[in-house]
Amino acid sequence: MRIGIFFGGPSREREISFAGGKTAFEYLDKSLFEPVPIFVDSFGRFVRIQEDLMYASEIRDFYPAKNHFQDGFRTYIESFPTLENEPLPPETGVLISPSEFKQHFDFAFLAMHGPDCEDGAIQGLLEWYKIPYSGPGLMGSAVGIDKILQNEMIALVNAQQKKSWTLRFDQWVPNEYALLFQVLKKHLGLPLVIKAPHQGSSIGVAIVKEDSLEEFVYAVNQCFFQVELESTTWNAMDPAQKQAWGQKMANLDEGIGFPVLFHGQTVFHPAALIAELDTYFLQDEATAFISSANAEDQVLVEEFIEGQEFSCGCIQFDNGKPLALPPSEVIKMVRVFDFNAKYKPGASRKRIPVDTTLEINQEIQRVIADVFQQLGINVCVRIDGFLTPEGTIVLHDPNTIPGMSPTSFIFKQMAEIGLNVTQALTYLIRQSLRERIRSGKHTWQLRSLLASLDEKIRQHNSVLKPKELIVFESTDEQYAAARLKYGSMHAAGKSVPVPVLHAKDGKYYKLTNPLMFKEFVADIEDLLHAERHALLTETSRKAAEITSFYGGNPDFGISVYTSLTELEGSVL
Repeated sequence: MRIGIFFGGPSREREISFAGGKTAFEYLDKSLFEPVPIFVDSFGRFVRIQEDLMYASEIRDFYPAKNHFQDGFRTYIESFPTLENEPLPPETGVLISPSEFKQHFDFAFLAMHGPDCEDGAIQGLLEWYKIPYSGPGLMGSAVGIDKILQNEMIALVNAQQKKSWTLRFDQWVPNEYALLFQVLKKHLGLPLVIKAPHQGSSIGVAIVKEDSLEEFVYAVNQCFFQVELESTTWNAMDPAQKQAWGQKMANLDEGIGFPVLFHGQTVFHPAALIAELDTYFLQDEATAFISSANAEDQVLVEEFIEGQEFSCGCIQFDNGKPLALPPSEVIKMVRVFDFNAKYKPGASRKRIPVDTTLEINQEIQRVIADVFQQLGINVCVRIDGFLTPEGTIVLHDPNTIPGMSPTSFIFKQMAEIGLNVTQALTYLIRQSLRERIRSGKHTWQLRSLLASLDEKIRQHNSVLKPKELIVFESTDEQYAAARLKYGSMHAAGKSVPVPVLHAKDGKYYKLTNPLMFKEFVADIEDLLHAERHALLTETSRKAAEITSFYGGNPDFGISVYTSLTELEGSVL
């Protein structure tokens, strides 16, 4: 089956999408699927890109072509609007129209995030052209993109109480900033959590911890994706500092992105914006207002929830019933968990399950499964939440296309039921086909495609493959290399990788699949002699029907050997 891997898109999360696209491209089971990389650019065009570009560090390394960079800035293609109507260089790839999709792929694997990508827009386009796609359908996607609507609907499901306020852009008036801050402090208290309601990956999230009007104004502007710039600040910058400021504006993880609206006109490039600001402030203007062309019209302001933060995935059985995966606790090492902190190594640690009682972990799974069903989501979701010191579970932010790097939450949690990344991707494709059939459109065509895939999965699982040891020393570097090899061997489908840790005690430990999804080798060492958590055992038992179809019967027991020779004799 030809799998079109859709990544990129116009949203601010396009680089995270690129990481997910790489995962699908590299880890799809090559005995079942042919990956076809489809890059979606900022203009909404679809590009079947050259496969070697999937190994670039970021989108700006190959798109637009490097000769379009000017004045030392690294920008995205929307800074060059005339390129929308120009042909692509052959070394990039070929443009394809939606009417040509069926010539290139049979199924669309969506690794895109944010507006136009997770809100039902691309899903609706694919349905119109009769292309099955991964993840939730139209209704679940529409709910999953809107944090304001999510809050209301989650409260209907589980009656949770979370104080919030929706601030419209027309209410954001400079001479009323102070009054608004006082009202919000009175109703919600400090800290205040400010969110852009249609963004993900912790983009457009700010926490106002101090009783500071300046901090509050900056946070709200950040989530509206606008900048208030004072003349004194601008005029104090030298040319190099202005250059750095312009580049920051163009970076989607820390700036507001281009194009921007300034002084009644659209500005596409940071160099042009700097020139406009130099002219503007010569006229004795005190403040410049710069807004993203894709600004939010509302901002969500919430009370700060104190407690243990967790993230919990939910998938489905073949019959559509939900299976909540083991929740992961997020242990933050930084003050504000924004985009940079979220994807920066060492900014957080993850623990599965949450450090609480078995009963509360089970309750988290129960409310996650309820919300999954009642919000009309299917296939897969990741829902975040807090466990307060009083034991209250507060949910927020259902994510219908979870981040998909090989060590993302969803893959860590699916590993705990026995599925590696390759098997998890096969699950996402197969279950998505099953859910598209339930929509009542192109039913027999999709049933035929599903039956063909099921037969190939059964054939694939019936082949006896040779085992190959992956032996690594007890260092993070060797563990990282072993994880990569473990994943690539599963994707190739020619042999069964057997990971083995040569531990600090000199012994050799044959590891289980879940242990290949930890963050550091020290995490493995801590679990070598620990009893498996009851929640993990219980969840993997519930998931046996899923796991056996996609991954056989996994062994969750760790075996120990005194020598490599003993290990080889036993395993091989």
